[in-house]
Amino acid sequence: MALANGQFHAHAPAQPPAPVPRRIVLLGATGSIGRSTVDLLERDPEGFSVSAVAGGRDVEALARVARAVRAEFAAIRDESAYAALKAALAGTNIQVAAGREAIIEAALRDADLVVSAIVGAAGVEPTYAALAAGRDVALANKECLVCAGVPFMRKAAEMGVQLLPMDSEHNAIFQALGGEDPSRIERMIVTASGGPFRTWSKERIAEASVEEALNHPNWAMGPKITVDSAGMMNKGLELIEAHHLFGIPAEKLEVVVHPQSIVHGLVAFSDGSVTAGIAVPDMRTPIAHCLGYPDRLTTPTPRLDLAKIATLTFEAPDFERFPALKLALEVLRDGGGLPTVLNAANEIAVEAFLDRRMSFDGIARHVAEACEAALRDGTANAPATVEDALAVDHIVRERSRSALAGRAASGMLLQ
Repeated sequence: MALANGQFHAHAPAQPPAPVPRRIVLLGATGSIGRSTVDLLERDPEGFSVSAVAGGRDVEALARVARAVRAEFAAIRDESAYAALKAALAGTNIQVAAGREAIIEAALRDADLVVSAIVGAAGVEPTYAALAAGRDVALANKECLVCAGVPFMRKAAEMGVQLLPMDSEHNAIFQALGGEDPSRIERMIVTASGGPFRTWSKERIAEASVEEALNHPNWAMGPKITVDSAGMMNKGLELIEAHHLFGIPAEKLEVVVHPQSIVHGLVAFSDGSVTAGIAVPDMRTPIAHCLGYPDRLTTPTPRLDLAKIATLTFEAPDFERFPALKLALEVLRDGGGLPTVLNAANEIAVEAFLDRRMSFDGIARHVAEACEAALRDGTANAPATVEDALAVDHIVRERSRSALAGRAASGMLLQ
């Protein structure tokens, strides 16, 4: 206390400085991961500021997100959408740009964390640009590591940045690892819901419609990843991603079908201990973990009630009914450039299925044929750089489109 004019006065205790908001760049702002991320950012406007948001073609959705999170910069990949986006954001101070370079510019904006949620190989280049610029990255785009895992992990190590896994399975494993010595890991297990066709016969799966493939029992996701989930290709991609992300050899990686989607990933150690990442199926849980890491946010997600759930079941995957998973495991073991080939051919095949130009069981057959062709002509050689991987990706996409167009010209449903 201090004496002033004969009176004692208590000094007000010093107030701690206000926390500095964490700066975020959100790539893929209009997709399912992007929307869930925005939900969390809107709930904590004092904790986060948004340097940039980026999207593909949906002008209205991107403008809505940019306004909601008070972004400084908004980029749309479709160059023809520039005028529409600028008009949609008129009256704000949000800067606008369009095209491939604009997405990269968004990735390079000043940020503490770049959320990489662009779907498919389109996310590879801007995500790598963010890594190379020394940004920490929360990775929800598995194709980055499937297409170019070696150069990605090399660059992250070189720059000393964090590559935080935002997929529910990889995030669960990351938490279950608890900083343990990787050499003590005996098995790493990724769980799969089994998708909408878990109990279907092979013949019934072959005839599946687009609507049936998109009817996922547990998760609300974009169309591409939902189709991947229906054929279990997504689990193969996740194993390839886990191989790079955690440095685990192919022979220690497994998939277990778990219909309830409560256990997302498990790690078995040399002493017989097994740790697991468990949560209700809500993508806001792993997103929040990445946004707050190493601290934890408070989220509105439903809380786990094991007594209410009562039963958790597990099954071995059926490689005969789900050949895409078997193919992805073979590609993981063979390595080289085959994962890049697998991913590119799969994206084109899924696109054809969604456009009703290919049967569901034709997806895995097309991808297998693309891998075989790449092995014959040397396209499957291991890419040393991201540019090499993108070159392989381009070749395989063009080859796939040409093959599918040739079959379509004959009037056949692509199979």
